[in-house]
Formats: sequence, C-alpha cells, structure tokens
Amino acid sequence: MVSVAAVILAAGAGSRFNRNDPEAAPGAKLLHALRGRPLVAWVIAPALEAGLDEVVVVDGAADLGAVVPEGVTLLHNERWHHGQATSLWVALDWCTRQGHQAAVIGLGDTPGLTPEAWRAVATTPGGPMVFATYEGRRGHPVRLDASVWPLLPTTGDEGARGLASGRPELVREVPCVGAPTDIDTPEALTQWN
Repeated sequence: MVSVAAVILAAGAGSRFNRNDPEAAPGAKLLHALRGRPLVAWVIAPALEAGLDEVVVVDGAADLGAVVPEGVTLLHNERWHHGQATSLWVALDWCTRQGHQAAVIGLGDTPGLTPEAWRAVATTPGGPMVFATYEGRRGHPVRLDASVWPLLPTTGDEGARGLASGRPELVREVPCVGAPTDIDTPEALTQWN
C-alpha cells in the first residue's frame, strides 16, 4: 500500500495581504481570524479529516506552533524568503525520510479545500501528478508521486506548475468539489467571513 502525506505549505510572508499595514508581521495572514478560527486552521481540518497517512504543515515567516493541532507534523522552513519551492522541499525531504511515496500538496491560505478533494487527489490512479480541478480549472490540492520529486525546482515561487506545463504526459486531473480560492488580500478574507 502506498503511503501518502497531506502537506500544507504555510511559510510565506503574505505581503499582498499586509500591503496596507506596514506594522503587520510577516505571515500574520495565516493567523488572522476567519469565522472565529485562524485561516490556516481551515486548511488543516479537512486535510486531517481526509485520513491520509500523515498531515504535515510547513511554516516559515510566522510560527504556527500554537495553532497546529496535536498529531500534525510541523516543520519550519528557515529559507522561506527564497520562495515556495524551498518549503515544498522541506516537506518532500521529510516525506522521503518517513517513507511516503506521494505527497498531496495544499496551500495554507485556501480554506475552501474539502476532505473529499484531498482524498480524491490522493487516491486517483495514474499520474504521477494529479491536480484537483474545479469547473475545469486546475487548483489545489496536487498529488506529487515520489518519482517526480527530483524534477521539481528547489528555489523560487513555483512548485509543480512549471513541470506540469512542460511535461503534460505526467499529469492527470480529477474533478473536485470545494472552493480553491487563495485568501491573498483583506478583501478576500472579508468575502469569506
């Protein structure tokens, strides 16, 4: 049986969210209240409910230790300011050491992902890259089988998108329910609230 980890990348500074508040701490967006809970908690809960082998959260700009529930692995990316790829590699290195053969990747600012989407992406045969789609558009989560990990970038703000574009034969899509919208601005957060 293949071991699959749910990975939530939550290391960024959220600079677009904080653009009008120069006093805001980097990463504060993920701790901002959304319907009474921190934004990142809305992403962790359905990943846990999906029942994959492990749930991993990668923080960086903000310390998420106070909001990550017991039973979830919290990893810190010291190099978060070098882009999302560095956080992805912190997670994939962990997954390698834990013996996971695939990682299903979500972002810490996408509160509309459902447990069904996490499970569908995790269990869809084929790939080795499986993208959730919403009304025909690709979104998160995204499954990356271990066979493609060496092909991913190690720096910059791109995860698997470039690889998927350049190697479409590696990609499978699965229709999912949910809302894959990122909360990148205070206005987007207000709409969710």
